[in-house]
Amino acid sequence: MNPGNAPSSSGQFGQGSETERNWLPVGIAMAVVVVAVGASLILTRHKAPAVALSGTPDPYAMHLPLTNLAMSESSNLAGGKVTYLDGHIQNTGDRTVTGLTVEVTFRDYAKKVAQRETAPLTLVRTREPYIDTETVAAAPLRPGTGQDFRLNFDRVSADWAGELPEVRIVQMQWQ
Repeated sequence: MNPGNAPSSSGQFGQGSETERNWLPVGIAMAVVVVAVGASLILTRHKAPAVALSGTPDPYAMHLPLTNLAMSESSNLAGGKVTYLDGHIQNTGDRTVTGLTVEVTFRDYAKKVAQRETAPLTLVRTREPYIDTETVAAAPLRPGTGQDFRLNFDRVSADWAGELPEVRIVQMQWQ
């Protein structure tokens, strides 16, 4: 007669179920690793469009020059700082543009990328009593017309050198 936790004649405790219990933590650990690898593959795959936006600009972008770029800053009610990039866009092509996405690159003093952001271009709708913006879809940019725009940045890298950022159109929609 051998109680459940007394040593058996083979020097082991119990009736052989100890071997099965040792595999349970290993199995759980392997499952966690598989789930982690799978999640990282899925998350990496979803980030691919952002990389694609950093690639070749839309060919029609040559008909949409961005001019009169100017930076400004203001404080918000929460005590933070908002940085603005204002400019003008002109549609010199033959399409009515209904949506634009731009990539803005801030560089440091060594001319390396300090920050890169992709954002929809928003057009200035009114200037009084404050500057109000709207999407290009709300006010399509017809051929031969131009419009002022404003981009807002709630945070700009402390490494930014303070020079005008590079701005380029990376995606557009048209009618």
